[in-house]
Amino acid sequence: MDFRLAEDQVALRDSVEAFARDKLAPGAMARAHAPEYPWEVAQQLARQGLIGLTIPESAGGQGGSLLDAVIAIQAVATGCPRSADVVQAGNFGAVRTFAEYASDEQRERFLPRILAGEAVIGLGMTEPEAGSSVTDLSTTATPRDDGFVINGTKIFSTHSAEASVFLVYVRFGPGVGGIGSVLIERGTEGLTIGQPTAFMNGETWCQLYFEDCYIPAENVLLGAGGFRKQIAGFNFERIGNAARSIALGRYAFEQAREHATVREQFGRPLCEFQGLQWMFAETAVKLESAQLLLWRAASEADRDLPSAFDTSVAKFAANQAGFDAANMAVQAMGGTGFSQESLVEYCFRRTRGWMIAGGSTEILKNRIAESIFDRRFSQRGAKA
Repeated sequence: MDFRLAEDQVALRDSVEAFARDKLAPGAMARAHAPEYPWEVAQQLARQGLIGLTIPESAGGQGGSLLDAVIAIQAVATGCPRSADVVQAGNFGAVRTFAEYASDEQRERFLPRILAGEAVIGLGMTEPEAGSSVTDLSTTATPRDDGFVINGTKIFSTHSAEASVFLVYVRFGPGVGGIGSVLIERGTEGLTIGQPTAFMNGETWCQLYFEDCYIPAENVLLGAGGFRKQIAGFNFERIGNAARSIALGRYAFEQAREHATVREQFGRPLCEFQGLQWMFAETAVKLESAQLLLWRAASEADRDLPSAFDTSVAKFAANQAGFDAANMAVQAMGGTGFSQESLVEYCFRRTRGWMIAGGSTEILKNRIAESIFDRRFSQRGAKA
């Protein structure tokens, strides 16, 4: 068992870190506090081959591994934490599900601009009454003529403020077997995009309203019965989420380590106080442990479909370690860490959000327990 990266992976990490230091670090602070999607970064990353890294070459991507994408996310974050989101958006989540199940015609229509960093795909899944319980979604797809009419509402939709096309979970019929997904382009008649709303981390989202929104049949990604395939994609999503959590936790950790090395109080550097030494030591253990769990999940996923257990364990550990590291860094840096003079407070806000997004830490613990006991634990109350 070898815990070291392969030679080509080390070369990838080193080259991306150098690119991030040279091209991305200078504007890191401004990007972190700007609500707009960093299109110029997306196009730079596309030219570096970091968008579509995990998408097969046959579909127009780079044909790399999930572990390659994890390395890229974490290497980019060393120079610019915000830019790591762009690598995530170009390799995990909705774009990965789309690339996996789209028809050739659908790929030809949408993928080229996405892979060039000129467009991004949004995800419409969560509803006012269907969050973690996604199978309770009520957005409907009703047959009409040669297509479907969509009616419903989506909230907290990823990239809803800037997406050119949305991958929307819909109900073609009753039960889990009736759930599938469709592609709805921005500007489609019947789609109304609400005003942007800001999360605590500065990221914006818009409510999506579908009112007799007609789409042709060729815009169906996965019809009725496609839910299990779609939800399996969240195992990939969780790997990307975990990678960012650790990456931003490490960024905050490194900022705080440098601060504790040079900042003096009572005539001594902060790092000479045992209280701070223990804080850093405990945080380092959490980050290293989570990193190994993430590498295991990504490596196993590259051999086969990601294991729900491995990805749940990795995301849970990474979410906790990333947030704890950013939280510790804020404390160690005092007022400087708590202010917008550094990116530590940004990392704190971002890592906190990932404990909710992509499967909350509580949902992950339920999923882990199911693997432990080899049985399903329904969270639903008894039916009347």
